[in-house]
Order: sequence, then C-alpha cells, then structure tokens
Amino acid sequence: MDRRKFIKTVSAASANLPFLMNAESRNILAEKFGNARQRNIIFILSDDHRYDFMGFLDKPKFLETPNMDRMAREGAHVDNASVTTSLCSPSRATILTGLYSHKHKVIDNGSPVPEGTKFIGEYLQRAGYETAFIGKWHMGEAKDDPRAGFDHWVSFKGQGLYYNPDLNVDGQRIKSKGYVSDILTDYAIKWLKKKRNKPFFLFLSHKAVHAMFEPAQRHLGKYDKVELEYPANMANTEENYKNKPRWVREQRNSWHGVDFMYHGSMDFDTFYRRYCETILGIDDSIGVILNTLGELELDKSTLLFYMSDNGFCFGEHGLIDKRHMYEPSMRVPLLVRCPEMIKPGIKIDKLVQNIDIAPTIFAAAGLKPLPNMDGKSLLPLLQGKDSDWRNEVYYEYYWERDFPHTPTVFGVRTEKYKYMTYHGIWDIDELYDLKNDPDEMYNLITKADMKDIIIELRNKVFTWLKNTNGMQIPLKHTGLRQFDKRNPDLVK
Repeated sequence: MDRRKFIKTVSAASANLPFLMNAESRNILAEKFGNARQRNIIFILSDDHRYDFMGFLDKPKFLETPNMDRMAREGAHVDNASVTTSLCSPSRATILTGLYSHKHKVIDNGSPVPEGTKFIGEYLQRAGYETAFIGKWHMGEAKDDPRAGFDHWVSFKGQGLYYNPDLNVDGQRIKSKGYVSDILTDYAIKWLKKKRNKPFFLFLSHKAVHAMFEPAQRHLGKYDKVELEYPANMANTEENYKNKPRWVREQRNSWHGVDFMYHGSMDFDTFYRRYCETILGIDDSIGVILNTLGELELDKSTLLFYMSDNGFCFGEHGLIDKRHMYEPSMRVPLLVRCPEMIKPGIKIDKLVQNIDIAPTIFAAAGLKPLPNMDGKSLLPLLQGKDSDWRNEVYYEYYWERDFPHTPTVFGVRTEKYKYMTYHGIWDIDELYDLKNDPDEMYNLITKADMKDIIIELRNKVFTWLKNTNGMQIPLKHTGLRQFDKRNPDLVK
C-alpha cells in the first residue's frame, strides 16, 4: 500500500475515534513540512469573554483594553471567529485536538476525556518543542494532575478560585497568595525566561472571566458609575419574542435568565460591571506577555494568540451565560500577532472556528495536520494569501441535566444566514438573516419565501453530522442535581 492510500485508510478508520493513533501512524501523521521553521508559540485562553467586549470595538464604550487593542493594531483581528460548542470543556478539547465535540466526546463539563486521547502538546514534544500548560484545565473532570504533553504544569481543580488559589505545580500542591490572573501570568513569565535550546509552546489558560466575576482589587469598582448599554432585544415584550421558541422566553425566569439570574442571588447591573472589570486583569496579562517577549527579543518572531473558550450573553433575548447558538454566545475574540509573518492591523472576516487552532499550531511548528482534524490552518489567511476557505461553520450543544434550560441544538452559520434546529423539544426552529438582522430579532422560519433556504441549510446540518459520524446523540449517566427551582436539589 502506498503512503497516500495508507493515510486515507488510517483517516477513515479513526474518524469516529478521539485524538487517538497507534505508534506507527503517529510517526507518519506528525510528519514535518520539509525544513519548515518551528516558531515559538503562545496561546492565551480566557473563559466566557464575548467577541465584542474589547476597547477597539467601542462596545461597551467605557471598556478599556489597551493590550488587546495593541494586538489588533500590530497583528490580526479575526472578526468572525466562533466555537463549535459554546461551553468550557468541549471548546477546550476542540482547541487542543482540532475535532468537533461529537468526535472527541468531551460533550459537556462533566464528561471524562476518553482514554487514549492525544492533545497537541504530545505531538509538539515529539517534534522537539518544550511545552508548558499554565492555568485552567477544566476538561471533563475536576482533577488538576499533570497531563501528558506538557513539560511544565501549573493548574487547579475545577473552576478554581479568583483569590489565593491552591495550585498543582508539576505534581506538588502549593497554596498561593494573590489574584489568580496575576499568579498564572507570573508562572508563565518565569517559564518564558528560562534558558532553552528548543522552540517553545506555552498554553496560558485563565480562569477569568468566568462567573462569579471577581476583578483584581486594583480594578474593583472602576466601572461602578458608568452608564450601561442594554441590548434592544433584552426587554420582555411581545415584539421581542414574536415567533421565537418558547424555551427562550421561559429561560428569562431561570438560572440563566435576566429576571431570575443565579436564582436571584445578584442584580444584572452589578453582574455586568464586575464582568467588565474582570476582563481588565486578562488585558493586563496580555500586556505583561507582550512586554516580556520584547525584553527577550522574541516579540517579532513569536506567534501569539488570544482567544476565549466561548462567548457570553448579557441580556440578549433575555438571557445570560452561553450554551445556545446566538451570536454573543457562539462568537469569540481571536487576536493573532507575529510581526515577522502577519501585517499589522489586518481584519479577517472569514468564518473561523476553534477547530482551526490545532492545525494552525501544527503548521507554525512545521508539522502537517493530522488527517482526522476537522479544522484548517489559519496561516494562509493571516499572511494574506489566497486561500480556499469554508463558506459555513457548524454548531452543536447537548442538553445538560445540571442546566436544563437550554435544549440540544444543531446549527449552521453562513456569511448571510444562521439556521438552528432543536432536538427533543416541542418548539420551532430558527432562521436569521445576519446581514440584515445582526441582532437576530426576526425569526424567518415560518416565511414561505424562505422555504428553499431552510431546506438547504437543514440538509447541510444533517449532511455534516452524517459525514463526521455525529448522528448519534452522546448520552451519559446523569445525577439528580439541577439548577432549577422547580426541581429541588436532591444532591447535597
């Protein structure tokens, strides 16, 4: 069997497996691109940072993010970046594998990582990289033990704490003092300053800005007196919910709704302000990383990413949090800087997803992508080269017993339209014309003249699921706990 047929055979056989290869195929699939340069790579990940809350986008108008602004000014702003599943663990697994959730099987925040899963760190190590993971792992389980693929490990259990977190540093338990974003950044800087004769890969994974939001003391109260901007579709009016699924309006009075958020434990305005203040600690972290690269004379050659694992709603459709497929939940910030290869100030409007991160990191490391990866390298887009890019992106979210307010959703987003279909509930689907209705106010699903578009997009969704082995809804054993006032918490 020749090499091309062998790779095709391995790809087909592994299509329904996680990032798992045998030793022989790993040696082939992690092959280098000739004498391609292996760049130093830093990937900074935040949690729940929505796509449009950055200073240079002027929303909200009072928010100041000078270091994110600098990355956009000196590099690329990927304006149409989104995630395939708007939830922490599934998105993180996708970033580190390049696979859809139904393929890597980490479908929610409680699903264990399947045995044998290989994340990109292991491939980079084999390619000669020194690797480090610093921060929030939160993938399928609450353990903080060091994971394969990383020479240096700093993490914490589950969501961790904003102040004085307990850390696992290379297997040793350490009680730290201070603010978590600063602490993680300090560990990253210390590691970056080590003398080494290898290229490096640093994955800096912040806890912020996950609820409940706690800004650094230096930022607390900074926005107490600012005027807030409420989305037009936040009001509980018949017009806002005309032709919307019933579950959307009903969720207003739930853990993830504006009328009863976190079961009434806080008010919307304070929640909003603390979120914005907590973002400032992430921006400070980016600034420290940028300045350190300058001190080390690595600022021109290092490929630096900033991204969030998912977005976050602040009142849109009466909702907070993520999970659903609306724009503020699905879309994420993505900034990429490397002056040697990316022209300053470029804006990329192609449909990019978190499945594209792993292939991009592979390419920057001089490695060919694995054939079972679902994403594509962004390097051609970032370098302004003509690229045969996708015309649509796909989305999946699987209902969770813990948070029963959002149903299972599958969908497709093109440059013009978004179609969402719901599984297991008696409700209507949704179709939006994003060009003319960017706030997703007017559901077109019942419009007779949209029938052909609906059929086309629905067929795309189920063809995608079929072709990627996603037709079976992943199920797991669930407990009794629900964040729902109508169902008492039976697990104490």
